[in-house]
Amino acid sequence: MYGPMARFASLLLLLPLSAPALAARIYDVLYDVNVVPARQGAEVTLVLKQPRDYVRELDFSIDPSRHEGFAGDGTVEVDGEHVRWQPPEKGGKLRWFTKLESTRGEGAWDGLVTNVWAVFRGDDLVPAATVRKLKGARSQSLLKLRLPKGWSSVTPYARNDDGTYAVVHEDRGFDRPTGWMALGQLGVLWGTVGSTRLAVAGPVGTGLRHQDILAFLRWTLPSMRAVFPKFTSRLLVVGAGDPMWRGGLSGPASVFLHADRPLISENGTSTLLHELGHVALGVRAERGSDWIVEGFAELYSLEVLHRSGAISDRHYREGFEKNAVWGKDVKDLFVRNSTGAVTARAVVVLKALDDELRASSGGKDSLDDLARQLAGSGTVSYDDLRARAERLAGSPVKALAPANVPGAPRK
Repeated sequence: MYGPMARFASLLLLLPLSAPALAARIYDVLYDVNVVPARQGAEVTLVLKQPRDYVRELDFSIDPSRHEGFAGDGTVEVDGEHVRWQPPEKGGKLRWFTKLESTRGEGAWDGLVTNVWAVFRGDDLVPAATVRKLKGARSQSLLKLRLPKGWSSVTPYARNDDGTYAVVHEDRGFDRPTGWMALGQLGVLWGTVGSTRLAVAGPVGTGLRHQDILAFLRWTLPSMRAVFPKFTSRLLVVGAGDPMWRGGLSGPASVFLHADRPLISENGTSTLLHELGHVALGVRAERGSDWIVEGFAELYSLEVLHRSGAISDRHYREGFEKNAVWGKDVKDLFVRNSTGAVTARAVVVLKALDDELRASSGGKDSLDDLARQLAGSGTVSYDDLRARAERLAGSPVKALAPANVPGAPRK
């Protein structure tokens, strides 16, 4: 081809690819996981298949005490807390072993593998990775679990006909399994609330009250969804008794709840709804802002109980009064981990913000609007929260002024 047509063809090669062309850059990832109870962990093989070198390098941030034995095709470099894998052009395999047991203090496990069941976070199977890849390339990921005879599995993901799980995170270019998982000899109860598919699962004989939890969620989840319309379409509640940690812990589209935790506490809040608040918000706290994340989760555990009719107006008011008493002596909210009195004081600050937003807008705006803005936004900080609140109110808000937020920097 010569002349003008040749120049036109050369120009086309320099133009960026269209969105549909970029979207078509799909590479396949299979996480083939062989659970080994005798070693309290699993052998993991990442199988990458791609038509060309879409993925050039994966840089995994590992925990050397948990992840070990990395080997595979292409180039594998292990350097302290990083493993860098440069796969062959058409893909290849990377293998390692991961320990699935972990503790939150002496005798309190938040990941445990026994000879008949295992409960752990999917995040621990595959370490987080930074991916160097072709622009627009994204993974199509599957999780395959190889289990001891007689074991079954429940994860936050939809199960395919062949027994694999489709690992899908729309906001990521590299999908890896996350959230709580239960394996072994399980009792599982399924249900649906609105557009959310529910599963309540726990090892047989550990005392989990499946029916109570499902009934509680049928009653309260509609009120949670009213605040957070984009609430997850799939929710897994995993529970177990001792020696698991005696509390609640959240994960993407999933929650862990100790079998002995009450669904409604004496102070009128709920551990389960607190963790569901984290699931709904889906945000991380920037340094010193954990009080915001924990405060929202605790406040909405109380709000959802009240709005659903699970607690009375009197108990609702008493709940805030108890938080005010508990948190009155807190001098600094900006600690690394917000617990106890710090979270109680955070609830008081956020309730004051809600009252102010409602008063200034004649009831048109509220903390619900701010919560919906924050949901899924990535990270949150005090400055960010204050800026969002002031945009919503159209003026400075007294509730978040440094004088009313213990420990806030005074600029």
